[in-house]
Amino acid sequence: MTSTVNPAPAGQLAGKASGGESRRGIWLVFSGLMVAMLLASLDQTIFSTALPTIVGELHGVDHMLWVTTAYILASTIMMPVYGKVGDLIGRKSIFIAAISLFMVGSVVGGLADGMTALIIGRAIQGLGGGGLIILSQAIIADIVPARERGKYMGIMGAVFALSSVAGPLLGGFFTEGIGWRWAFWMNLPLGALAITAAVFFLHPHTRKQERPRIDVAGIALLAVASSALVLTTVWGGTTYAWTSAVILGLIALTVTAATGFVFVERRASEPVMPLRMFRERNFNLTTAAGLITGIAMFGALAYMPTYLQMVTGASATKAGLLMIPMMGGLLVTSTLSGNLVSRTGRYKAFPIIGSVVVGVSLALLSTMTADTSVVVTCAYLGVMGIGLGLSMQILILIVQNTFPAREVGTATAANNYFRQIGASLGAAIVGTLFATRLTDLLTGASLGGAGGAGGGANSLTPDAVHHLPAPVRDVIVSAYSDALTPVFLYLVPLLGIAAVLLAFVTEKPLATTIEDTPADSEQLRVPALPLD
Repeated sequence: MTSTVNPAPAGQLAGKASGGESRRGIWLVFSGLMVAMLLASLDQTIFSTALPTIVGELHGVDHMLWVTTAYILASTIMMPVYGKVGDLIGRKSIFIAAISLFMVGSVVGGLADGMTALIIGRAIQGLGGGGLIILSQAIIADIVPARERGKYMGIMGAVFALSSVAGPLLGGFFTEGIGWRWAFWMNLPLGALAITAAVFFLHPHTRKQERPRIDVAGIALLAVASSALVLTTVWGGTTYAWTSAVILGLIALTVTAATGFVFVERRASEPVMPLRMFRERNFNLTTAAGLITGIAMFGALAYMPTYLQMVTGASATKAGLLMIPMMGGLLVTSTLSGNLVSRTGRYKAFPIIGSVVVGVSLALLSTMTADTSVVVTCAYLGVMGIGLGLSMQILILIVQNTFPAREVGTATAANNYFRQIGASLGAAIVGTLFATRLTDLLTGASLGGAGGAGGGANSLTPDAVHHLPAPVRDVIVSAYSDALTPVFLYLVPLLGIAAVLLAFVTEKPLATTIEDTPADSEQLRVPALPLD
């Protein structure tokens, strides 16, 4: 467990700096990390407004779910790998590799001429994207003490807030302007900028140990279990019946792989996810709460832009703009709560309150109908942003404060892994329920040629729906609203469970120093200190 000391005066901490140049160096590193996190977080949201048009053009509405799920699943599988390998061999080389892989996926997606190629590109992006988030968070933990880290976690939360709106907005802008493929091409200059920052401002420390042993068996079993679990939620009740041999086989594969994973991790010399972490109460509680938050957040956000376009008649760009209230709420509360944590050292109440507020927002969203005012919808989204800003980054801080610096990457990755499992489940479950309900509601309905090219409901686009005769348009709009909004209510009890779990978190003092960096880790050219 991370040792703590009495809070040091601000002047004493500042005295560790070697002058303004060191501070500028840290800010440059921090800025580069934020660009990397922005890349990863944008790609979880940028296709939300563009997706209806993309799948309509490529005649693949029935595969729409995979454009989101492929990215989330791939990044989820890779998170523990990046976290563990970073702790073992240092973070610079794999950080650059993750950005490069992300850029390769962007090229594949940008050149895609069908749904299969598009989904493959998104999966490759996810393989790199999982490392961008984890390694950025771990590098910050390497250079900023936990007591001071709250405000920087708040800034990271603000990056997610920005991407939650900038993503849908950019997706809409590209779709209506130069083309949706620019949602991929824009990653190339940003990725190059992040790599440049890593090359010049991250300095690898010379390793003094022999080649580390990579837990290949553990990684493989974790990938199989994660994939089988998500495929179960994606295919169950839609492509295959829940009682079909395929779904039952996937469930059995999930259980078998998970059991094998536990068995392997107990004996691995360098387990990718050490089981001893689960002996820590705070880790278990915050990880469970993070998983639930992931289900709620991505279950709602993955489909709200589509809802806004289809139901309110908003353009893709306007649908992105309508997400701004959520971004504003998240940005403000994330920044304020982070600063309050750094100032007071108290943090337990924030994620509890946040979970309750997110639950309230989901209950409000479930009351929407096709006639609900856009202003009211935006207000409900703003409430959700407030709740998410109070909880997301604070949960990561609690985890990092529970473990020593030599394990901070592995612990951060494990926590984020389960949150992303929640995101995968949330997007898949909500998407499955939404698609099933929508199909049922549209069955037998006359689309008046809206499908285009003989694609029927599979080729519906917001623009096509907008130009339909009013009676037909009203049927489709009502179907989209009635298919999605009730699903939000199903998520409310989960947030109540999260709040109860977090009430049992032990509020341990935040460390005011950084444990000595192991010889095999990464160091900056500048000393660790607050970024005041």
